Amino acid sequence: MRVLVIEDDDDIRVAVEFALRDAGFAVDAAAGLAEGDELLFVNSYDCAVFDRKLADGDSLPFVRELRTRGWAVPVLFLTGHDSVADRVAGLAHGDDHLGKPFAVAELIARVRTLCRRGTPEAEPSLRHGDLELDPGRHEVRRAGRLIPLTAREFAVLRRLLAAGGAVVSRRELLAAGWDDLVAPSSNVVDVVIARLRRKLGPPPVLHTHRGAGFRLGDA
Repeated sequence: MRVLVIEDDDDIRVAVEFALRDAGFAVDAAAGLAEGDELLFVNSYDCAVFDRKLADGDSLPFVRELRTRGWAVPVLFLTGHDSVADRVAGLAHGDDHLGKPFAVAELIARVRTLCRRGTPEAEPSLRHGDLELDPGRHEVRRAGRLIPLTAREFAVLRRLLAAGGAVVSRRELLAAGWDDLVAPSSNVVDVVIARLRRKLGPPPVLHTHRGAGFRLGDA
């Protein structure tokens, strides 16, 4: 799952970035609304974490404007002014609010909840043969056997299943499970593919097409 963070305090922004990445999220971060708006133009997100009072404006009107354009990504507002009015304003669009200072564990828990809220309830399960991925329950089963996966393993397998047997490039898999800080030449995709092969077991369904990418198939 991909999260956008907009926070102008460098220490807080870096801390939130690292905490969310350690929890398995892909994270893009900006120091202000203008930079964040550019990221929103080129990327899709499952959740956003916005500081309320930024050097270049209040993020609440920014979100209200985005909502008028149909942007429905849930937002967690961070604020140092934890008044009733602030909490009410932060909840006005079905979003969430967290006062500073905050516990990192609570931040991660709230982001997970918001990401689930932003996922369509009717999203169908993805299947290939005896392999099934349920996005709503975040579960993967093969021949009925539950297979525990990390967040990135799940994201990569989900993208491969969505391709319906077509080859998915390394760059596409990076976009599905990681953020822009990961270099395209990194071997992180190969590591996750190797782990998925081991966890999914025989007969093999994950195939490498050298120079092109990876696909799911029986042969």
